[in-house]
Amino acid sequence: MPQQRTQQTVKIIPLGGLGEVGKNMLVIEDQGKLLIVDMGLRMPEEDMPGIDYIIPNITFLKGRERDIAGILITHGHLDHVGAIPYLVGKLGSPPLWASPLSKGIILKRQEDFQRQPKLKIAPIEDGKLLRIGPFSIEPFRQNHNINDNFGFVIETSVGKILHTSDFKFDDSPVNDPPTDYERLKRFGKEGVLLLMSDSTNAEQPNHSLSEKVIMENLDEIFKQAQGRIITATFGSLLNRIQQIITLSEKHGRRVAIEGYSMKTNVEIAKQLGYIKAKKGTLLSTSEVLKYPDHKVTILATGAQGEENAVLMRIINKEHKTLRIQRGDSVIFSSSVIPGNERTVQFVKDHLYRQGALVFHYKMMDIHASGHANEDELKELISYLKPKFFMPIHGQFSMMYAHADLAQKEGVAEKNIVIPENGNIINLTKNQVSIDKKTVPSNLIMVDGLGVGDVGEIVLRDRQNLAKDGMFVIIAVVDRQKGTVRGSPDIISRGFIYLRESKDLLRDVRRRVVGIVDRASGTGGAVNWVYVRDQVKKEVSDFLQKKTNRRPMVLPVIIEV
Repeated sequence: MPQQRTQQTVKIIPLGGLGEVGKNMLVIEDQGKLLIVDMGLRMPEEDMPGIDYIIPNITFLKGRERDIAGILITHGHLDHVGAIPYLVGKLGSPPLWASPLSKGIILKRQEDFQRQPKLKIAPIEDGKLLRIGPFSIEPFRQNHNINDNFGFVIETSVGKILHTSDFKFDDSPVNDPPTDYERLKRFGKEGVLLLMSDSTNAEQPNHSLSEKVIMENLDEIFKQAQGRIITATFGSLLNRIQQIITLSEKHGRRVAIEGYSMKTNVEIAKQLGYIKAKKGTLLSTSEVLKYPDHKVTILATGAQGEENAVLMRIINKEHKTLRIQRGDSVIFSSSVIPGNERTVQFVKDHLYRQGALVFHYKMMDIHASGHANEDELKELISYLKPKFFMPIHGQFSMMYAHADLAQKEGVAEKNIVIPENGNIINLTKNQVSIDKKTVPSNLIMVDGLGVGDVGEIVLRDRQNLAKDGMFVIIAVVDRQKGTVRGSPDIISRGFIYLRESKDLLRDVRRRVVGIVDRASGTGGAVNWVYVRDQVKKEVSDFLQKKTNRRPMVLPVIIEV
């Protein structure tokens, strides 16, 4: 009887970007070779004090460095490229493929990581086929809110996988060609086995706004503004930056750019021809401020109320040259990232108090998301007619909503998977499924120069310190007598004010002395580690009972 052939299987392993917004990284395995798509970071949450970034866990790739054929980069936003300096060296420095703008952003950021190996980056061009290991790849342009954004048609041993990147459909984009619908339809006719599509706005109805509408509304603000215009947006939102420069030139304004990330990105984009400005439009802030107020535009970072960003420093009167003055028009040209609502409200309130006029996206359409809404997502599925569907890039609810849209567009429920980070998706010509096995996908936190050395225990300690403070007890013990010399010293930070808590401190000192006396009274050598643990436990319980708070108790016992 002839032996049955094993069906070819491609594995897809998301290491980030699923069930969250940011930290995008996905691995495709075919014939023993690995193709990585993106390597991003995400910002910490409010309950992660001191953490700078969160990056993907690459434990799954350890020991398989030689199997990595290459890394594909969709576009230059940090949630897609920000983890490269932390991870590429640990993976044996495999080659990268990126568009000119993405390459410029990656290499500029790499300058801050001098000890990392030199990156090998090959170019991506629209429609120019790439061969990376066993993978044949066709890049295609996608509209987003940054130039040089690419989706990929990836030919594998089982069929074509289409990865959309972040995208929207826009017939009137800024500084970019419009969506090529005919090309998407061609992909559909040629056959798409699996569609992996951006889910960020899957819960948003209708169609995303065109940049043409944003341009018209921003133009109205420019027409009416009597004083300076200060625009706050993301440092990487290059399309919006181009719009502000273009409108400033139209209305006879000079432009100053404030904010390290924005200056860096604009300089890279200018060199590549993506940002265009007439001679004399872009000046230093000190030069721009010599012009009358109605001839001045300031482009700044800080639309999310970031602590060290330009806008926050201006309203706190910490900026070297800029202050808010009556008659300024401040434009928030970005939506508020969930979790930043209170901080952004704080900034708005202070702007109003200092006499500024404030414009934001809830008042009028002056910001458009770079992500497709429901109508566009359904439209894409109708063009591509994929056999299998997998939502990517978004919180779980967004991915769930996207899967529901796919089902409504004719993809069979059994042909849809909604995975999470760490899942292994098995793809054959006839089936897509999620394996019972998983790979490590827990959070890897970056704190200063430390990568992954801050774990859950350290984070919990930081949370406790932020919540209830610290209580340090220093007891000097006579080694021969085994008794406490004098009275234990107590230091409190963020828990109680010592001068107003004398009775509580007296009781704590008595308890510490009692614990030491009990240990010494047993005779023989004293286990001071045990004594320290007892002090910590009993004092913690006592403080909890007396104050209903549990600070971090740190006992220090010194033998003399």
